[in-house]
Amino acid sequence: MTSRPVALVTGGGRGIGAAISHRLAADGYDVLLTYNTSSKPAEMVVDAIRNSGGDALAVKVDCSDDGEVGLLGIHPWMHRTVEALILNHGTYDRVPAQEMKMEQLRHTMKANFEGAVNVWKVVQPHLAPQASMVVVSSQLATRGSPHGADYAASKAALSTWARSLALAVGPEGKRVNVLAPGYVDTDILAGDSDEKRNQRIQEVPLKRIGTGEDMASIVSFLLSNDAAYITGSVLHANGGLYLP
Repeated sequence: MTSRPVALVTGGGRGIGAAISHRLAADGYDVLLTYNTSSKPAEMVVDAIRNSGGDALAVKVDCSDDGEVGLLGIHPWMHRTVEALILNHGTYDRVPAQEMKMEQLRHTMKANFEGAVNVWKVVQPHLAPQASMVVVSSQLATRGSPHGADYAASKAALSTWARSLALAVGPEGKRVNVLAPGYVDTDILAGDSDEKRNQRIQEVPLKRIGTGEDMASIVSFLLSNDAAYITGSVLHANGGLYLP
């Protein structure tokens, strides 16, 4: 009996990451997902996947902590080799650009950008020869944000690094692509008033907020053989909100 391929999803217990974890389990992957501050949602994802006949495991990893990321690299599942790597974790604190402190910038860059690169570095020796990777960035990486300049900068760095990595590992048969979501119904929008939410909906040509499942479907496609000739791309999934 052939074992199921392994997918590693950082930040896989909530929001977009949880939807990706569920989708990849349905696609036939065993899912190793990381969380940082919220263990219960991550364990609920694991339980749901197992109850559906798949297998999953949640591990606590603060991607801004070099030591915790290092432990991920020696996790027993790494010996199975990793077929799919989804770098989805991130932190976002709304701070006006002109009020941003250097400590806030360093914290965000450490978690969102350096943490993602660090995860790649420790997992890279365990990647399958034809492994595929998806980096979850943001429309803000190219659009910018007056109240999230540090977040936008971290995602821009992440996107450019991912495209550079695609050029480097392409000859090995590995693929790297970037997903840049727009408004998605996650914790980032949870504090919106009804008025603010309706305002967002009206801004989107498709007249709805995106769902985690929308994003997970795109990740599923990018990992599939249907996307075998796609690498180094940035796929904007925002309902027409932003057209770069």
